[in-house]
Amino acid sequence: MNAKRILIAEAAVLGGAALALLIAEFPGIVREVRLWRMAGFRPGPRNRLRATHA
Repeated sequence: MNAKRILIAEAAVLGGAALALLIAEFPGIVREVRLWRMAGFRPGPRNRLRATHA
């Protein structure tokens, strides 16, 4: 194998591992977003938390 094929194979393995990690962590990320919304965090200029602490 030449160097280009090895680099492509390494990139594919690392990309697959990153995708697997993202898929495994997705339920936790969704749960965190729900908690932020329940706590009153809203992105944008009308965010109450940022306005009170600025």
